[in-house]
Amino acid sequence: MSRRHRAEKRETLPDPKFGDAVVSKFMSCLMYDGKRSVAERIVYGAFDKIHENTGLEPVTVFHNAIENVRPNLEVRSRRVGGATYQVPVEVRATRAQALAIRWLIDSSRNRGENTMTDRLSGELLDAMNNRGAAVKKREDTHKMAEANRAFSHYRW
Repeated sequence: MSRRHRAEKRETLPDPKFGDAVVSKFMSCLMYDGKRSVAERIVYGAFDKIHENTGLEPVTVFHNAIENVRPNLEVRSRRVGGATYQVPVEVRATRAQALAIRWLIDSSRNRGENTMTDRLSGELLDAMNNRGAAVKKREDTHKMAEANRAFSHYRW
């Protein structure tokens, strides 16, 4: 990590089909070994399946799912006098989006459907309806922060 100055944030280009930068970032996180075309096929296939099953606009379903999974609070470890405390802190917007994307991808990879397209569409629909493993992960994070609220005065 450079000590001279902070690394500047790169601007992500929007995806070609919907023109949405968040969808493009989601594809980049889903991608293995630089295989963008495979990730695009999975995401666009999941969006088509969502449109078939519900008749809703898939990008709005995607954004609702991200919004429902996005955490507000998390705990960070803080050492004070030899003891380590889990201190609840608010999550920055960029980190909250990154966590939501990561949790959606991880929970969809752990689902039981046959293809990744089915898993991703199912997890996005579940997250939109405030169900599923990704929403449970957000709830667990909030519970942990609420349980450690007594240590919030150690915030830095």
